[in-house]
Amino acid sequence: MKKYELTEETTNIFGKTLHRIRATRDFSNVHAGDLGGFIEDERNLSHDENAWVSGKALVSGEARVGGDAWVYGNARVGGDAWVYGNARVCGNALVGGNAWVGGNALVGGNAWVGGNARVCGNALVKGPRDIYWISCIGSRDGTTTFFRNANNGISVSCGCFYGTIDEFAAAVTKTHGDNEHAQAYRHAIEIAKLRIKLEDAES
Repeated sequence: MKKYELTEETTNIFGKTLHRIRATRDFSNVHAGDLGGFIEDERNLSHDENAWVSGKALVSGEARVGGDAWVYGNARVGGDAWVYGNARVCGNALVGGNAWVGGNALVGGNAWVGGNARVCGNALVKGPRDIYWISCIGSRDGTTTFFRNANNGISVSCGCFYGTIDEFAAAVTKTHGDNEHAQAYRHAIEIAKLRIKLEDAES
């Protein structure tokens, strides 16, 4: 059974018409009749599990929201982005391109996640100084994403690797030794440490 329907209330964004959604059954903290945010069509929001779009949030293009993920506030998700797991995208955050936001990640504030960035685990991305990604790096010319986590540290998502920045540095040495790929990753690690603003321990 479908959990929501498209209403006649619409908004236009970049030439696309999005429809406000209305819940057709109870699930999670949503009750039948509750109004949600705006989606372009049903491919944007799964009818399975507890995913939801609420407030003034917009989901368009080929973007998908699934699992138990929520998109709310003034957040926008577009392009081919995927928000899944228990992820939350809120505030004025923008997620686009081929980006993935999953796990227990929180992307909010004025953050922007795009390109081929992968944000997962216990990520806490609230602004541009909480994330850094670089593409066309490594032996597979892939994307490596560095982001602040809920433990006030830096986590890394790179291919099948997910862990802390120190674990990533060790994995780079183990896999690549001191070749050109290792050198590129080490430069990216140093840039990430400069870019990502961690809160002072005394704060």
